[in-house]
Amino acid sequence: MLRRIADSLFWAARYLERAEWRARLVSVNHNLLIEGPAPTGNAWSSLLAISGDQELFEKHYDDTDEISVLTFFVLDERNPSSIRSCINAARSNARALRHRISSELWLEINTLHLDAKAWSPTRLGTSEVFDFFQQLQDRFYRVAGVINGTLPRGVGFDFLGLGIMLERAENVTRLLDIKYHYLLPRLEDVGGPIDLLQWAAVLRSASALEAYRLTYGNLIRTESVVEMLLFDPTFPRSARYCVDRLETALRRIARAAPEPAAAPTGLASDGLAGLLASRSAAEVIATGLHDFLLDVQDECERISGAVFDQYLRFE
Repeated sequence: MLRRIADSLFWAARYLERAEWRARLVSVNHNLLIEGPAPTGNAWSSLLAISGDQELFEKHYDDTDEISVLTFFVLDERNPSSIRSCINAARSNARALRHRISSELWLEINTLHLDAKAWSPTRLGTSEVFDFFQQLQDRFYRVAGVINGTLPRGVGFDFLGLGIMLERAENVTRLLDIKYHYLLPRLEDVGGPIDLLQWAAVLRSASALEAYRLTYGNLIRTESVVEMLLFDPTFPRSARYCVDRLETALRRIARAAPEPAAAPTGLASDGLAGLLASRSAAEVIATGLHDFLLDVQDECERISGAVFDQYLRFE
């Protein structure tokens, strides 16, 4: 496979997954403000801080109010990680792949792109904002269904999988960090109604609430939520599940390369896989969950750089 084709597949997948997770992050933050008392400080500033977008936001907006942050995260094309910008970038990469992907997938991505062009700030400032994010989530589910239902399981599918799983593993850590590091209630509130409400919102944002209840019952505990979203090898949005699938895709790509790599260890997923397989929620909470989440994000970035150098770089 040509490197430019692999590059477009990889980044189309990453941008689609990034758009979806941005929608999840914004939605959970919005829902937390609606469903319970506001946390200490400005909750929207917390979202900017955890996403790393504070400096860019301050270049273009004076106030960290709800409509400004929603506009920045959803619509603003000056923000390369806004949902609209990510959809535009995914569509641009997919356009170069029209001969490589199914017509159904192209239609879904292109239609989503056209719809995103019509989004307006007024919709984000009304009571329709909840429905907006719900409908957007349904659109991403449709794209995922078309990918899984229409594409052959070849090297191209593996490069799509690399993009999806890298982005998903990194972003689930950001989702946890919003709750644990920035929205953590006072020590005396831990385990109380507000704390539990926030953790339930986090689970819903990851489409994990029902799966959590099947595994752990109705009692929501911080340790169990972290265990599911970081270390569960069976839940499709956990960091460990994503890294396991990432390793599988890397091995298939290595075998299919014109000059097969001796082993995928050169792409450095082993460190992250070992990290997630050897730790537990209780351990990382005791030693510092925020720092552990940053380590996972750094490892995802390192793997992404290794994939680029090995397979995607072209002149």
